[in-house]
Amino acid sequence: MQQRKPSNRGGPISSETRINDRIRVPEVRLVGPNGEQVGIVRIEDALRLAQEADLDLVEVAPQARPPVCKLMDYGKFKYESAQKARESRRNQQQTVIKEQKLRPKIDPHDYETKKGHVSRFLGQGHKVKVTIMFRGREQSRPELGFRLLQRLADDVSDLGFIEANPKQDGRNMIMVLAPHKTNKTKPKANAS
Repeated sequence: MQQRKPSNRGGPISSETRINDRIRVPEVRLVGPNGEQVGIVRIEDALRLAQEADLDLVEVAPQARPPVCKLMDYGKFKYESAQKARESRRNQQQTVIKEQKLRPKIDPHDYETKKGHVSRFLGQGHKVKVTIMFRGREQSRPELGFRLLQRLADDVSDLGFIEANPKQDGRNMIMVLAPHKTNKTKPKANAS
């Protein structure tokens, strides 16, 4: 019985943009450095035009037939696209969800402390996931947890609103509070 050798065809497909000598097609649709259409030319002529203009031949649409290539400064193009990507990441809003856990039989002082934490998180612009943990016989009285969550939502209604209504999840009851858009301040990067 003969063993089959693994073929070395079809290696990993590179997502890297092909430039200059890496473009391996007989002809391309060429676009000039200012966006003007040059037309369909042989690859040798396109490479010669790129060298004369001291630019790179960059494949911008490899799926097209023939592939579309543009004369441009590739280093400058890569730098500008990296700058755009960095700028879009900077403008992205990071959603932070803080969690606060309670029990159905909570002492009034402990409730005030937990409510203060929830108020602080909402004031910083974070969402808050409030979890009520039931143990033993408490599981047969989910309405206690529901009333506690409603009370908490009413107490912090000036800072936030109920984004996800209370729902039973096994032994826990979960509710999500989100801050109002108007009082949202920019969260600190080092806040935890």
